[in-house]
Amino acid sequence: MPELSQETERGRGAAPFGLAEVTGPSMVPTLYQGDQLVVQYGARIRPGNVVVLRHPFQQDLLVVKRAVELREGGWWVLGDNAYAGGDSTDYGAVPEELILGRVRLRFRPLRADQRSPLALVRWALSAARPVFSGRSASRRLRAR
Repeated sequence: MPELSQETERGRGAAPFGLAEVTGPSMVPTLYQGDQLVVQYGARIRPGNVVVLRHPFQQDLLVVKRAVELREGGWWVLGDNAYAGGDSTDYGAVPEELILGRVRLRFRPLRADQRSPLALVRWALSAARPVFSGRSASRRLRAR
Protein backbone atom coordinates (compact mmCIF):
# COMPACT_ATOMS: atom_id res chain seq x y z
CA MET A 1 0.00 0.00 0.00
CA PRO A 2 2.95 2.46 0.00
CA GLU A 3 2.30 5.36 -2.32
CA LEU A 4 5.59 7.24 -2.37
CA SER A 5 9.20 6.33 -1.96
CA GLN A 6 10.80 7.57 1.23
CA GLU A 7 13.04 9.84 -0.90
CA THR A 8 10.46 12.57 -0.30
CA GLU A 9 11.67 13.15 3.24
CA ARG A 10 15.36 13.66 2.42
CA GLY A 11 16.40 17.29 2.48
CA ARG A 12 12.89 18.47 3.30
CA GLY A 13 13.92 20.91 6.01
CA ALA A 14 16.06 23.18 3.83
CA ALA A 15 14.24 23.33 0.51
CA PRO A 16 10.65 24.38 -0.20
CA PHE A 17 10.48 21.81 -3.02
CA GLY A 18 11.28 18.12 -3.11
CA LEU A 19 10.97 15.03 -5.29
CA ALA A 20 8.89 11.93 -4.75
CA GLU A 21 8.24 8.74 -6.70
CA VAL A 22 4.80 7.13 -6.97
CA THR A 23 4.74 3.42 -6.09
CA GLY A 24 1.04 2.56 -5.95
CA PRO A 25 -2.16 2.56 -8.04
CA SER A 26 -4.46 4.76 -5.93
CA MET A 27 -4.10 7.91 -8.07
CA VAL A 28 -4.57 6.32 -11.51
CA PRO A 29 -5.33 7.89 -14.04
CA THR A 30 -3.71 11.09 -12.72
CA LEU A 31 -0.51 9.43 -11.46
CA TYR A 32 1.01 6.07 -12.35
CA GLN A 33 3.61 3.73 -10.88
CA GLY A 34 7.05 5.28 -11.41
CA ASP A 35 5.87 8.87 -11.93
CA GLN A 36 8.23 11.42 -10.42
CA LEU A 37 6.58 14.29 -8.51
CA VAL A 38 7.72 17.78 -7.61
CA VAL A 39 6.26 18.56 -4.17
CA GLN A 40 6.00 22.04 -2.67
CA TYR A 41 6.32 21.67 1.09
CA GLY A 42 4.17 23.90 3.26
CA ALA A 43 2.04 25.09 0.34
CA ARG A 44 -1.50 26.23 1.01
CA ILE A 45 -3.88 23.34 0.41
CA ARG A 46 -7.23 23.85 -1.28
CA PRO A 47 -9.95 21.36 -2.18
CA GLY A 48 -8.94 19.40 -5.27
CA ASN A 49 -5.16 19.65 -4.74
CA VAL A 50 -3.04 16.52 -4.94
CA VAL A 51 -1.07 16.31 -1.69
CA VAL A 52 1.66 14.27 -0.03
CA LEU A 53 0.85 13.25 3.53
CA ARG A 54 1.85 10.93 6.32
CA HIS A 55 -0.47 7.97 6.77
CA PRO A 56 -2.49 8.61 9.96
CA PHE A 57 -1.79 5.14 11.41
CA GLN A 58 1.71 4.52 10.00
CA GLN A 59 3.42 7.87 10.08
CA ASP A 60 6.61 6.50 8.51
CA LEU A 61 4.52 5.75 5.38
CA LEU A 62 4.03 8.59 2.89
CA VAL A 63 1.02 8.63 0.57
CA VAL A 64 -0.28 10.82 -2.22
CA LYS A 65 -4.00 11.63 -2.38
CA ARG A 66 -6.38 14.35 -3.48
CA ALA A 67 -7.57 16.73 -0.74
CA VAL A 68 -11.34 16.86 -1.15
CA GLU A 69 -12.57 19.07 1.67
CA LEU A 70 -11.53 20.45 5.02
CA ARG A 71 -13.66 18.91 7.76
CA GLU A 72 -13.62 18.99 11.51
CA GLY A 73 -10.51 17.02 12.39
CA GLY A 74 -8.61 17.62 9.15
CA TRP A 75 -8.64 17.01 5.41
CA TRP A 76 -10.80 14.39 3.76
CA VAL A 77 -8.53 12.79 1.15
CA LEU A 78 -9.38 10.38 -1.67
CA GLY A 79 -7.45 8.55 -4.35
CA ASP A 80 -8.51 9.10 -7.96
CA ASN A 81 -8.77 5.31 -8.40
CA ALA A 82 -11.96 4.40 -6.56
CA TYR A 83 -11.02 0.70 -6.51
CA ALA A 84 -7.60 1.09 -4.84
CA GLY A 85 -8.73 2.22 -1.38
CA GLY A 86 -6.34 3.43 1.29
CA ASP A 87 -7.87 6.88 1.73
CA SER A 88 -10.17 8.72 4.13
CA THR A 89 -12.91 6.17 3.57
CA ASP A 90 -10.60 3.79 5.48
CA TYR A 91 -9.00 6.08 8.08
CA GLY A 92 -11.14 9.24 8.27
CA ALA A 93 -10.03 12.85 8.08
CA VAL A 94 -6.27 13.48 8.08
CA PRO A 95 -5.05 16.10 10.59
CA GLU A 96 -3.54 19.15 8.88
CA GLU A 97 -0.15 18.59 10.52
CA LEU A 98 0.19 15.31 8.59
CA ILE A 99 -0.18 17.06 5.21
CA LEU A 100 3.41 17.66 4.05
CA GLY A 101 2.89 19.49 0.77
CA ARG A 102 1.18 19.98 -2.55
CA VAL A 103 2.14 18.18 -5.77
CA ARG A 104 2.96 20.75 -8.46
CA LEU A 105 4.38 18.71 -11.34
CA ARG A 106 4.61 15.10 -12.47
CA PHE A 107 7.19 13.60 -14.79
CA ARG A 108 6.70 10.22 -16.44
CA PRO A 109 10.00 8.47 -17.13
CA LEU A 110 10.56 6.83 -20.52
CA ARG A 111 9.57 3.14 -20.43
CA ALA A 112 11.69 0.43 -22.04
CA ASP A 113 8.92 -0.42 -24.55
CA GLN A 114 8.78 3.17 -25.89
CA ARG A 115 11.31 2.81 -28.70
CA SER A 116 9.47 3.68 -31.88
CA PRO A 117 9.71 7.28 -33.15
CA LEU A 118 5.96 7.75 -32.64
CA ALA A 119 6.15 6.47 -29.05
CA LEU A 120 9.07 8.82 -28.34
CA VAL A 121 7.15 11.81 -29.72
CA ARG A 122 4.07 10.91 -27.65
CA TRP A 123 6.23 10.55 -24.53
CA ALA A 124 8.00 13.88 -25.18
CA LEU A 125 4.66 15.69 -25.51
CA SER A 126 3.24 14.26 -22.28
CA ALA A 127 6.19 13.43 -19.99
CA ALA A 128 6.14 16.56 -17.83
CA ARG A 129 2.84 18.14 -16.86
CA PRO A 130 1.51 20.22 -14.00
CA VAL A 131 -0.87 18.45 -11.62
CA PHE A 132 -4.09 20.43 -11.60
CA SER A 133 -6.75 20.62 -8.91
CA GLY A 134 -9.92 18.61 -9.39
CA ARG A 135 -8.87 17.10 -12.71
CA SER A 136 -9.72 13.44 -12.14
CA ALA A 137 -11.45 13.63 -8.79
CA SER A 138 -14.34 15.72 -10.08
CA ARG A 139 -16.01 12.76 -11.79
CA ARG A 140 -15.62 10.59 -8.70
CA LEU A 141 -16.83 13.28 -6.30
CA ARG A 142 -19.98 13.98 -8.29
CA ALA A 143 -20.84 10.28 -8.26
CA ARG A 144 -20.99 10.13 -4.45
